[in-house]
Amino acid sequence: MKKSFTLLLFLCFGLYASAQTLGQLTIEKIMRDPKWMGVSPSNIRWSDDSKKIYFNWNPDKTERDELFSITPNNTKPQKVSVDERKAMVPENGKWNKKRTLKTFEKNGDIYLLDAAKGKAIQLTNTTGRESNPTFSGDEGSIVFTSDNNLYQLKLNKAELTQLTNFVKASTGEKKPAKENEQAAWLKKQQLELFDIIKVNEKDRKLDSAERALFKPSKLKELAFGDKRLTGVQLSPDGRYVTYRLIQAAEGAKSGIVPDYVTSSGYTEDIPNRTKVGSPQSTSESFIYDRQRDTVYSIITKDLPGIKDIPEFIKDYPKEMEARKRLNADRKVDIAGPYWSPDGKYAIVNVDAQDNKDRWLMKLDATTGKLTLLDRQHDDAWIGGPGTGGFFADGSLGWADNTHFYFQSEASGYSHLYMADVVTGEKKQLTSGKWEVQTLHLSNDKKTFYFTANIEHPGITHFYRIPVTGGAPVKITGIKGGNEVDLSPDEKWLAIRYSYSNKPWELYVQANKPGAKAVQVTSSTTAEFNSYPWREPEVISFKNRNGKDIYARVYVPKTPDPSKPAVVFVHGAGYLQNVHYWWSSYFREYMFNNMLTDNGYTVMDIDYTASSGYGRDIRTGIYRHMGGADLTDQVDGVKLLVEKYGVNPKHVGIYGGSYGGFMTLMALFTQPDVFASGAAIRSVTDWAHYNHGYTSNILNEPFTDEKAYRQSSPIYFADGLKGNLLMLHGMVDQNVNFQDIVRLTQKLIELHKENWWLAPYPVEDHGFVQPSSWTDEYKRIYKLFEETLKK
Repeated sequence: MKKSFTLLLFLCFGLYASAQTLGQLTIEKIMRDPKWMGVSPSNIRWSDDSKKIYFNWNPDKTERDELFSITPNNTKPQKVSVDERKAMVPENGKWNKKRTLKTFEKNGDIYLLDAAKGKAIQLTNTTGRESNPTFSGDEGSIVFTSDNNLYQLKLNKAELTQLTNFVKASTGEKKPAKENEQAAWLKKQQLELFDIIKVNEKDRKLDSAERALFKPSKLKELAFGDKRLTGVQLSPDGRYVTYRLIQAAEGAKSGIVPDYVTSSGYTEDIPNRTKVGSPQSTSESFIYDRQRDTVYSIITKDLPGIKDIPEFIKDYPKEMEARKRLNADRKVDIAGPYWSPDGKYAIVNVDAQDNKDRWLMKLDATTGKLTLLDRQHDDAWIGGPGTGGFFADGSLGWADNTHFYFQSEASGYSHLYMADVVTGEKKQLTSGKWEVQTLHLSNDKKTFYFTANIEHPGITHFYRIPVTGGAPVKITGIKGGNEVDLSPDEKWLAIRYSYSNKPWELYVQANKPGAKAVQVTSSTTAEFNSYPWREPEVISFKNRNGKDIYARVYVPKTPDPSKPAVVFVHGAGYLQNVHYWWSSYFREYMFNNMLTDNGYTVMDIDYTASSGYGRDIRTGIYRHMGGADLTDQVDGVKLLVEKYGVNPKHVGIYGGSYGGFMTLMALFTQPDVFASGAAIRSVTDWAHYNHGYTSNILNEPFTDEKAYRQSSPIYFADGLKGNLLMLHGMVDQNVNFQDIVRLTQKLIELHKENWWLAPYPVEDHGFVQPSSWTDEYKRIYKLFEETLKK
């Protein structure tokens, strides 16, 4: 009897364990190792012959993701063997024009793939590292880099030629030591007295002249000294070598992040970044004309607007006068050149270091002079998808020998343009209140493929248009987020698709409008699927400035009697979270579901500065973070009160990074709107953040102090009335722990009492340990439960 009963219990427990129902959401369940949810496929790429799709996946929840493959016609995932992985050709590399040969680097050596034979041969086998292989203009050679120098390997002759001779410092020809007067006199006397000396000296001169005839020519030394050499490339005709020299900034001081929990038992210092406004490196671009054996710089002094003074300087009359007197050129960086297929034309992308101008310029390689093709200016800062010079791969290039395509926000949204480099005529190929987010030119250069949010700011699809322009043709069809990898033969799409309550999965579809997308993976666990994850209501409302602002709203079936609400603020500033695909904030998404289960109404706003909405929204926080972005949150709360019946006295707010900064500004400057807030890894003083991000939006602390003062929470800490919880990783190398410590001291000096700080000794900016996530959100939930429910 006891055995039967025990067996029954065991069977019941086994059935329960296999079902793994999630039941009521708790912090402990949500914040576990994310593998409990299932692991979505990632790093999706095609084989060069378009026969296989490779992807990383972990359906068995093992220690690490493994490599799988499918074919378009057999979509059952198979693990890739070690032998196949060793033989795989890297995704990067360069094709010849007919796409019959591909050159690539693997393990520091150069290879050549014959596409028809599916076989790669190794061209170099050295202990050094060869990299960046590409085909020469006539495609008869492979040009690659080794130890900073360019080399050319002729395919039909197997002849290797060094093309450049970059050296740290020029050695030049060794000159003989200068003779003193006594030695010169003795030499002259010997020639005068002895015939044998005369004969020997004559023979020496003849031998020297003969040796000079047979002496091999020496490559010109191109000295770069203490500067960093980068961007070395050869023109298609082999005549010009272009390169950049970067001068490191002098006097730039880097911070230090102390690490307290270490294996040594001692506190160890982690070298960190500089702060905004620190001296920045400068660069200069050069041309080496191999035919004339001469070097000269690319001339930037004639760039239109190179001496322009930024508009914001008008707020500082003394500085304005000083700059007018100085009349200096702004510092710029050059990317490229981008050579036309026939090598006749070259375009360079020039970015102002203050990021208020971007020039596309025609380069005259024989002189280094530039002429304007397109100038994009913004009194705030240049940005938007595909507009950055050094980060614009695929978003600019040649459609043919005379037409250059690029993206620009000139219309207010990032769109595709084509310029005729001969006539200078420009044509806008796409238009509308939507953005071209990714761009790809077809193999035959007759079609552009791109991802865009045409139907709705929060829905992405894959489209095509002719290179001459026209109405976009939609190819994908499932509502949500569609991340597409086009097969090399352009017959198939590998789609990473998700919906707002469904994580990413892999699909395959023929490259035809209306074709069915076939699901390949099913990654989520039974436990994850057992909970009815909400599809948030996506709404829009007009903010006080008349702009359309989008938001996600989670509405409880049974609101708590206190009618509480919580506003979640996404991070990064320029990021989108109100969309129909699976959020990168998946933990916060699950936490918002849990809050809703417990009677809270939750709102998640794509505030001013979020991505996906064009230039005006992107730059709407210029010189005032915590301005329009924060009033959007306040306007959202007003909507929650008027439309969703929320109690205006019971509204909380939380977020991380930029969302943490917004939480601080909300508690300090809008204390009558927000009763409590949880600020996670928050920026408290923008003068202590990094240069690349902050200087675009606020300029520099010593040139635009007004912007920093009105944007930094530490200056408004005296306004705290509600309940503030601060949470921060102590080894945060992005927003340093020092930031929150400085604010803590300010709160102490202000005699504030209704605040708490939770430090996490082993966490960086993005938390890793489930125990830290759990502790963090337990504290946040407790804060809301105790302060928003009366």
